[in-house]
Amino acid sequence: MSTHPAMDNVTSDAPVTETTASGQRDNMAWLLRQFASDVPGVTHAVLLSRDGLRLLDSDVDKDWADELSAALSGVASLAANITGPSHKKRPARQVIIERDDCLFFVQSAGRSAAFDNHPGNERGEVDTILAVIATTDADAGTVGFEMGRLVQKFAPYMLIPVRVGTGGEVR
Repeated sequence: MSTHPAMDNVTSDAPVTETTASGQRDNMAWLLRQFASDVPGVTHAVLLSRDGLRLLDSDVDKDWADELSAALSGVASLAANITGPSHKKRPARQVIIERDDCLFFVQSAGRSAAFDNHPGNERGEVDTILAVIATTDADAGTVGFEMGRLVQKFAPYMLIPVRVGTGGEVR
């Protein structure tokens, strides 16, 4: 356990930095890289803004990460704007795209103030999306579960963490 309250649920190898926006970004970047190296089948992870800009990545080629961010924010937006059987639009908990060469996972990660220098920053807050790329033989259930755990580890750095309300909808 760390003496840093925001890091209590993080392994002792995690860096403990100051609580400035820069320190929060450093902690989140460490968590993202650790996730990509620890979860079987995961090859890359990107935290992006809802408007499609790369915020953090797990050492992904920057041009590719920027391209992924733009495309996968569109996927998240499309999923959130599909009217379901309740005749309401609700954000998707997770979107999975299966291709011959990889699996893409997209999940909302909450709203953060750690990205104060982000161009789409409104009132000091940025809505975030976690995008993960995995091998075709990765266990989708395990990857999705571990993504949820990562989002929970991000919670101390979020103003509005992802949460599930009654009826199971993500807010």
